[in-house]
Amino acid sequence: MKNYFSLLIFTIVALVVQSCFNPAKPNYQYFPNMYEPVGYETYADSDAFANGIEAQIPVDGTVARGWEPYDYADTNEGYEDAKQNLLSRIENTPEHLAEGKELYGIYCAVCHGSKGDGQGILMTREKFLGVPSYADREITPGSVYHVLMYGKNAMGSHAGQVNAIERWQIAQHVMELRQNLIKK
Repeated sequence: MKNYFSLLIFTIVALVVQSCFNPAKPNYQYFPNMYEPVGYETYADSDAFANGIEAQIPVDGTVARGWEPYDYADTNEGYEDAKQNLLSRIENTPEHLAEGKELYGIYCAVCHGSKGDGQGILMTREKFLGVPSYADREITPGSVYHVLMYGKNAMGSHAGQVNAIERWQIAQHVMELRQNLIKK
């Protein structure tokens, strides 16, 4: 009799549990964050922190790794100031020049041409018009660096693609291209 009673209780419990089962949605999830991830935006409000977004904001007075200040403004006056006063931090060596040539081929030649004559593939296909030759402009390594940093006219900034050393290497190559165009 005791066995029958236990079997009856077990059957009732099993039926009750089974009646709550929905085949479209499992009832129990172990480690639900594995199935439903929680993504946080960088500066979004979040209930993960007691005081809102404060824990996601950088600490006052800190500087991101690798960030270096650039003291020339993104204005025409800043361009002229950089053109006159900004000097390269790296030596003019064959290694830097070779690296600058490679980077120029990746980022610059499509518009400015491999010779710096303003006849890049986008210019010849008339995607961009009016790209001047380096021989037609008074440029310095500082002005080239400044334009790579902020962009100028139709050219956008390349500061996100090339770091400070690479900008100086490109500037060295541009100045060599300019000298070659002027000699012709």
